Amino acid sequence: MRFQPTSIAGVVEITIDWQNDARGAFGRTFCGREFAEHGLNSELAQCSISRNSSARTVRGFHLQAKPHAEAKLVQCVAGRMLDVALDLRAGSPTYGRHHAVELSAGRGKMLYIPKGCAHGFQTLENDTAIMYYISAYYEPAAGRGVRWDDPTLGVAWPFTQGAIINERDQTLPLLADYAPGM
Repeated sequence: MRFQPTSIAGVVEITIDWQNDARGAFGRTFCGREFAEHGLNSELAQCSISRNSSARTVRGFHLQAKPHAEAKLVQCVAGRMLDVALDLRAGSPTYGRHHAVELSAGRGKMLYIPKGCAHGFQTLENDTAIMYYISAYYEPAAGRGVRWDDPTLGVAWPFTQGAIINERDQTLPLLADYAPGM
């Protein structure tokens, strides 16, 4: 795997190193030892998958509060998506800044999101599926987030009109109303 740091400390783009032959290709998506060598959380508590039938689907921005904070490794396994990490770590020099990257099933690129950063995405194609490798167990009472369309975040979402989003995500607070650890 190739690890490419971003402008937000701890947010890393990871690319699979494919081993190709006449049968196709093989590559690793996770190696605890390599993650630890790059200073990334190598704990794995659970894996989840999100299936999204329509392009324009938005989920996020989500995270879990301490002591249930979680790191995530996000991989698109079908379709295409814009994946976004948002720094919500109190005292971080990049608090309120984001990193966005397009992920697709065929490219082999993933996004690592550290504890304290929120995650959101928008699907760019129908039938997009996202696999999450997560360092902590899901704890519903620890769920927090920020509204995806907060204009102060400056995220260049491909589709703002006609976005498909659930009621919970539509009612998340704006960044100005979010208190770290709340």
